[in-house]
Amino acid sequence: MSYQLYRNTTLGHTLQESLDELLQQGQITPQLALKVLLQFDKAINHALASRIKTRLNFKASHLKTYRFCDNVWTFVLNGVEFKELHEVQKVDKVKIVACDGKGSGSKGVDERD
Repeated sequence: MSYQLYRNTTLGHTLQESLDELLQQGQITPQLALKVLLQFDKAINHALASRIKTRLNFKASHLKTYRFCDNVWTFVLNGVEFKELHEVQKVDKVKIVACDGKGSGSKGVDERD
């Protein structure tokens, strides 16, 4: 099973809106719409696990909250500085949701000590 996190992206919302329109017009069945969404979940999880090679480092001045539930970590950080090679970007607040890629049927995330 793949995570459904990416349905909440611009691409995911657009796909859902298109499927809803097709459903309302009677051009597809609800079963087909569900099948398309499940395929989207698999494809986006696989693509991100296998094609993205960029590494990003970050440092936060304060860890506001953290949670581990159903094999998913959620962090809310304040005063965060992101670094990619020579570029630095600072933000006041960021929420990070991290899932185990190995459990979703795709390649896992890089585990470091």
